[in-house]
Parts: sequence; C-alpha cells; structure tokens
Amino acid sequence: MFNLTLETAKYLIAVAEQKARQLGLSSDIAVVDEGANLIAFHRMDGAKIAGIEISQNKAWTSVAMQMPTANLAQAAQPGFPSFGINTTNHGKLVILGGGVPLVVDKKVIGGIGVSGGTSAQDIEVANAAALAFSNWLAGGETPIVSGRSGFFHY
Repeated sequence: MFNLTLETAKYLIAVAEQKARQLGLSSDIAVVDEGANLIAFHRMDGAKIAGIEISQNKAWTSVAMQMPTANLAQAAQPGFPSFGINTTNHGKLVILGGGVPLVVDKKVIGGIGVSGGTSAQDIEVANAAALAFSNWLAGGETPIVSGRSGFFHY
C-alpha cells in the first residue's frame, strides 16, 4: 500500500506553486491523506486568507467524495440530484473546482486543494500536481526518489 508522505506532499505543493506562478496567481495549496487529514499546507505570498480554509476543504472534499470537486458543481445546482450538498458536513463540502483526489491502483490515497484563482485556474493548478504525481507513479522522472523513503531532491 502506498502512503502519501510529507516529502511527496511538499513536492506536490512545489509543482502546484510553480503552475500558479505561471498563471500569475498567488494560491493557497493543501494536501491531505487518505483520511482527508491535512499533511501539508502552503500559502503563497499575497494569497487570500479566505483561501486557506477553502483549499483545505477542497482537498478534504476530493477525498471524502472520491472525485474532483468540479464534478460536484453541476450536480449541486438547483433542480439537480445533489442540490444543497455543499451545506452538509458543517459547510466543509466544497463544490468549487480545484480539489483533486490522488489515486493509486484505483484507490484514493489523498487529495490536493487549490484556491487563488477562478475555478478553472484552480483546477489547472491542482491538475498539474496530480499529473506530476501520476507521472512519478508511472515511472516518469520527478524530484522524488522514493515515495516510501521520503527523499526529496531538486
């Protein structure tokens, strides 16, 4: 079983921050484990204070619902099957784009949440980190030497 380490979370945050910078954003970025518990959080200079909780809740929602938060947006609209879902879980469930689960062998092992731009921009930033994670799992080149050992190289 793959466990998401702090070093892997730091790498995901670094990838997300780089993408946010490319888009001209100051983002709040959160990474959670398979139980939706916070592993790491990063607030870029100038990122909005409200984004702290939003990014953490996006990451939490992606794990709790086992899907990207953007998938909930349409279903949560008036007249659709999940209308009002965002009012559950003490308002912690977020239907804005930018929360993406991290999946290994079809099992959600964590999630990343980003807040700082539009939903489309937050999705792009979160997806950049998720793609880097997937590439690493597939044997692609990344700064991570081993997900279990926690080595982190630039």
